[in-house]
Amino acid sequence: MSEERRTMTGADGAPVFSYLEGVRDGSPWAYAIEDIGPGAAGAITSRMPGWAVSAPVELGQALLDRGARLLRHMHMMRCDLSITRPVADVAPDGFRIVPCDRSPAEIFPAWFAAYPPGHPDYRPRDRGKALEEELVPLLSGEEIGPLLPCSVLAVRDEGEVVGGVLVTDSNRGPWIADVFRHPDRSPRGLGALMLSTTLARAGADGLTGVGLVVTEGNPARRLYERLGFRVIDSAMTVMI
Repeated sequence: MSEERRTMTGADGAPVFSYLEGVRDGSPWAYAIEDIGPGAAGAITSRMPGWAVSAPVELGQALLDRGARLLRHMHMMRCDLSITRPVADVAPDGFRIVPCDRSPAEIFPAWFAAYPPGHPDYRPRDRGKALEEELVPLLSGEEIGPLLPCSVLAVRDEGEVVGGVLVTDSNRGPWIADVFRHPDRSPRGLGALMLSTTLARAGADGLTGVGLVVTEGNPARRLYERLGFRVIDSAMTVMI
């Protein structure tokens, strides 16, 4: 993604907002929108058809009112590691929490299965492309940033990966890029244990805080709040 900030002007030629440009699911993407002025919704609607736009909720709602399609309503959360509340538990019999040291191919089945139809983060996509264009770049650090040592996987004793927490060194600081659990191959409660273990390891590594994004309606938000995460901002991504 380019980090060059671009400016959109209104009908009168005056700037109405600035943004960063990238690609989201094959479409041009405007994100990190700032300096929003009057006429931003109209300028986006008329001049950015076919774009994905990530915007503050007020602007996102204005775009929806003009016919945009909602892709994701999300909340940015952050955990102060000095006050996190770890889960007092151990892995169930037959399961272990280990460092994230497996190949993308080994991690993929659980990662892909974690978002079935009906899940707030489900979207139909090709398995091969999801592996090569999403998971591989994420694990290699190309997508967001290098994977941090506090990342963990949950595995069965025979070695099958059934879940994980992937923490990256992003431009927003330490960032949980994904929390996933195979719904059929792992017990409930394993997600809380994985995340709690990750937070404890992050604190031991000297990190002071960790962020993540959760989709509106995702019940995992309750777990994040129980462990000490708090909402710091909200945004919408829409398709124009």
